[in-house]
This record gives sequence, C-alpha cells and structure tokens, in this order.
Amino acid sequence: MLDAAVKALSQILSPPMRRILWRSIALAIGLIAVVAIGLQRLLSWFATSGELWAETMLGPGFETPLNILAWIVSIAAALGIVVGAVFLMPAVTALVASIFVDDVADEVERVHYPADKPGTAMPLTRALYEGVKTALLAAGLYLIALPFFFVAGLGVIVFFIVAAYLLGREYFLLVAMRSRSPEDARAFRKEHAATVFTAGCVIAAFVSIPIVNLATPLFGTAFMVHMYKRLSGPSPELLEPSKLPPAAA
Repeated sequence: MLDAAVKALSQILSPPMRRILWRSIALAIGLIAVVAIGLQRLLSWFATSGELWAETMLGPGFETPLNILAWIVSIAAALGIVVGAVFLMPAVTALVASIFVDDVADEVERVHYPADKPGTAMPLTRALYEGVKTALLAAGLYLIALPFFFVAGLGVIVFFIVAAYLLGREYFLLVAMRSRSPEDARAFRKEHAATVFTAGCVIAAFVSIPIVNLATPLFGTAFMVHMYKRLSGPSPELLEPSKLPPAAA
C-alpha cells in the first residue's frame, strides 16, 4: 500500500498529469465557491429576516441588542462557511474525481501497466451519478456527525472515519467499474472491504491537508488503480498456460 501511495504521489506531478491537475483544481475551487456563496446568501437572508422578526415581536427598544446579535451571527456565518468548505472537501473531490477518473486511470495504466488490458471508460452519466451520490451521502453523514464535534477530539475521529469509508468506497468503485460491471465491482469491493477502507484512510489523510487536498482526485484515483491491480492479480493474458485455471487453459 505504501508503494502504491508513493507511485501515485510521484506520478501526479508528471507533465501529462499536471494538465489534468490544473483542470481538476479549477473545477474544485469553482464548486467550493458556488457552495460558499450560496451558503453566505442563505445565512445572510436568515440573519436579516430573523432580526426583523425579532424586532417586530420585541419592539423598537431591542433594536441595538438585536443589531449586535445580527452582527455576531454574520461573523459566525462567515467562519462557518470556511469551516464548512473544509469539511465538504471530501465530497467535492469525490465529485471532481468522477469527471476525471478515466483521464487519470488511463495515464496510470499506460505508464505502470502497459501489458494489461486497459480499462474501459465509463459513460460520463454513470460516473457523475456515482460522484453525486457519494457527495450527497457525504454531506448527509457529516451533518449527522456534526454533534460529535462538540465532544473534545471525538469529532475529528468521526469525521476521519466517515471520510475514509466514503473516499475508499468511491475511488475504488470508480476504478473497478472500468473493468467490471457495477454489480461485480460492488461485490469485489465488499470482498476486500477491510483493504479498501485502509486505503481510504490514506486518501482521507491526504484530503485533510489544506491546499494539497485539491489534488485528491488525481492522487486518490491513481492510488486506487494500483490497489485494484494488486487485489485483482495479474491479467490472465500475462500468465503462462500452465498457471491458468483449467477452464482458461
């Protein structure tokens, strides 16, 4: 697994990968900006409406305290957007990965597995479906895990475990579906659930590093290509006839 991570890290800085990297970073930043602006507008609207409602209910004598409270809420909302963007990064990178999975996987296979049968590009609609599903699932699970952040230290652990599971699952399925049917890919993931989760921990550690985590779609995909190849074993066409199963010999 360490060897797979080292190979993935070294390759994402290669010239062919850098072109994909800049596009994925631009898309990730764009998605984060859209989410942040949307949240800011929504929270500002709630703060303004809430202040007017409270002033109507309590009377003009509470105008100054309510203005101070609205100012505090606005600052908290701004900080919340920054924190929220950090926590939503795994969901954003999963969505971005679904768009660039074939570009990255093709390059990894070309460089490291030239003798293997190359994977088949997934239809964009299927890849997007998997990415959006994971992003929504991530957002939902993070909301459920949010109360744990009020318990010292426990929130970080819960967030890491959730991210490891979701990222390991998403990246492995995106890679596996290039060579298997969706049903077979899911069964293969369940067969190697412990290894996939451990690999997800590596990706979760990577996505927790600010700025660097913008490269998660490339690192995660390249890393999982290596992991998938190791779990799948050598391609049948690379085995000697004497080592093939009876049905294939």
